[in-house]
Amino acid sequence: ITRYTKRGAALWIRIFPDKTVTARAAESRMGSGKGAVDYWVAVVKPGTILFEIASVPEEIARAALNLAAYKLPIKTKFIIRNKTE
Repeated sequence: ITRYTKRGAALWIRIFPDKTVTARAAESRMGSGKGAVDYWVAVVKPGTILFEIASVPEEIARAALNLAAYKLPIKTKFIIRNKTE
């Protein structure tokens, strides 16, 4: 997203990977506690806003977020905040 906007956009990532996923070594015996932290994940529920972008025209923002959405394993949509100013 930042490359497509040529670093001219204000970008906020609204999710953070705060849940741990542990894994045990293959062929290990039962017991002896929980496995070590293997990686971190972010739980994304329906309706969660993933990214916010500002300071660029709408067509550039839409194209940049479409590039990002292509790489995500979930269905996404582009929403625009109502301008009440």
